Amino acid sequence: MATKSTAKTKTVVKETKQVPVNVLADTVKKAETVDAKTKEAETKKDTVKKTSAAKETVKETVKKATEKKAPAKKEPAKKSAAKKEIKIKTYVQYMGRQVEEKDMIAAVKKAWTKENKKKVGDIKDIALYIKPEDGAVYYVVNGTDTGSVQY
Repeated sequence: MATKSTAKTKTVVKETKQVPVNVLADTVKKAETVDAKTKEAETKKDTVKKTSAAKETVKETVKKATEKKAPAKKEPAKKSAAKKEIKIKTYVQYMGRQVEEKDMIAAVKKAWTKENKKKVGDIKDIALYIKPEDGAVYYVVNGTDTGSVQY
């Protein structure tokens, strides 16, 4: 039996001796290249998986941020006289004549838009100076434009 195993060993050695060293080196290089490519492909797959996971995380974060939160329960409003808006009507009476504030404001708006060729929406503030003895309302619009309106 010892002779059979020796014969097998000799044939293996002979087969190894018959393969040129260059071929073996090329085979090893090819195997290393295949391993490197496989590792590179696995790395790319891992990167894609991580990127996909990151995208999902971002989507979830955006979704949570954009979801409407349930409105907080409102506490019953306390009634206060200061918070209520009071309606005021102002009249100027002088020597048997009466003019309401809203009429004066309308006349000032009309005169100002004609004189300056601007829109009523351009008005930010109006200051009125009422002089009953002259029968006129003097005005300053937006702190710069002045004029008067007879009533």
